[in-house]
Amino acid sequence: MSKLFIKNHQYNVIKKQAEFIQNALRNVADRSVLETVRYSALTNIVEAFPDLTEEQQQMLEQISAFETAYDFQGYLGELESYLESYPPITPKQIEKLFPKNKKLKMPDLQSIDLRFVTYLSWVDIAANRLFIVYPFEGQFSGIEGKITPTNKKGYCLFCNRHHELAFFLVKTKPSVPSPDNYAAIGQYVCLDNQVCNQSITDTGSLEKFILSVRK
Repeated sequence: MSKLFIKNHQYNVIKKQAEFIQNALRNVADRSVLETVRYSALTNIVEAFPDLTEEQQQMLEQISAFETAYDFQGYLGELESYLESYPPITPKQIEKLFPKNKKLKMPDLQSIDLRFVTYLSWVDIAANRLFIVYPFEGQFSGIEGKITPTNKKGYCLFCNRHHELAFFLVKTKPSVPSPDNYAAIGQYVCLDNQVCNQSITDTGSLEKFILSVRK
């Protein structure tokens, strides 16, 4: 099998369910309970993949038989070779997404392992600006907004995990005409986008947010 079929957020689902099983193995002695845990974990994994081939599903189902941390680590390492990378993007493409920003600070694309990226993001600390680039509906979408650290932990809109948060405020066109001719939409998101990309297991909230600010 050589086809790449696992996206970053799906890989995170597998990691999360692997942790779920391992935690049960450490703390539960009842084999029937353990089998229920394994079944639940595998169901969650398979449901994250809408179009699995029989061979791909058989590969994922191997997780049900593992007993040791070494087994799980080896399995996750093997699956990395099937990760579908974030689409290639150039600095020039990024610049075109933010035409009004003449002093755009660019991310160091060479230093990023795009296999583990669901959305590309970086912060211009000097300007307190957060930039997000996401491959949506066959093209890249760029979002820029003000970022304000909250110095507290909570649940991120994008990954729905408990991390250090920042308030992300994006100007957008108002649904009802206003004197300022703009509205603003704000949400709490992870302050560290790398942590968020390592945690996100579903792209629904991220895509809904992108649609809300693209209007």
